[in-house]
Amino acid sequence: MSIYGAQSADTPKYQDEAREYDAILVMSFGGPEGPDDVMPFLENVTRGRNIPRERLLEVSEHYQHFGGVSPINDQNRALIAALEEELKDNGPDLPVYFGNRNWHPMITDTLQQMKDDGIKHALAFFTSSFSSYSGCRQYREDYGVALEKLGLQDRMRIDKIRQFFDAPGFV
Repeated sequence: MSIYGAQSADTPKYQDEAREYDAILVMSFGGPEGPDDVMPFLENVTRGRNIPRERLLEVSEHYQHFGGVSPINDQNRALIAALEEELKDNGPDLPVYFGNRNWHPMITDTLQQMKDDGIKHALAFFTSSFSSYSGCRQYREDYGVALEKLGLQDRMRIDKIRQFFDAPGFV
């Protein structure tokens, strides 16, 4: 981490806080992985929003043109594989976990696995590159609800990496 925002010249140029993390969490939206997943996925995404069933059926048809599969989970698996390779080659030696807001692997299941594996402090990367309610805050709310549901709110800490829409490498 750079010195950006340091209060004085005596402030260390780099923080060693990253050494405190014991895992990385990749969190994304999720998507159906087959024709039978489409309607349950759409019902999950729209729960509590009173979307008419007819509209869900219309949207479902769009997924069916692609075999009922969204590319997002495979894209995330490829990202995770590349990240794991980078960590293996250059460190730090951290496990990478994958959880979604709206489809399997669901964030609650992922956090349960992290708990079972003894994870206490994870660094989270949300695949949504921009800041908005549904692209940032809702992700935080979802993992917060999952932590509470599992009784982990005081036992597991998750720090989120900032949005990256304006990061030079992304732009």
